[in-house]
Amino acid sequence: MELVTEVIPRLVVADGAGAVAFYQRALGAAEGKRYTDDDGRIVHTELTIGSSRLHLKDEDGGDRAPTSLGGTPVIMHLGVTDADAAAKSLLEAGATTVFPVADHGYGMKDGRFADPYGHLWIVSEPLVEA
Repeated sequence: MELVTEVIPRLVVADGAGAVAFYQRALGAAEGKRYTDDDGRIVHTELTIGSSRLHLKDEDGGDRAPTSLGGTPVIMHLGVTDADAAAKSLLEAGATTVFPVADHGYGMKDGRFADPYGHLWIVSEPLVEA
């Protein structure tokens, strides 16, 4: 019996509309149906990035954003075909570099970035063996 069929991260942010626009610019995210409360705050939306999905919402009293908590222990890992291009896209959209893209002895070319909403992202490209 298969109990779990998928894992979908839910990002909590202080500015949902701004975050959606950032992920669209930086990662080519496509947004599904957006649900908002009476104040226009996002209570649920789904973003598709590549073949993956994530959910996103504005913070509230029950769910706090990393910017309100002083950081996050979770790092989102993006498998990409071109780590340099992915890094450039993130940076141009407003992310900052935590660790620059570099080749690593474990067979990957990757780097880590912080988005303006407090979430961390690794872009990772397999190194081709000669």
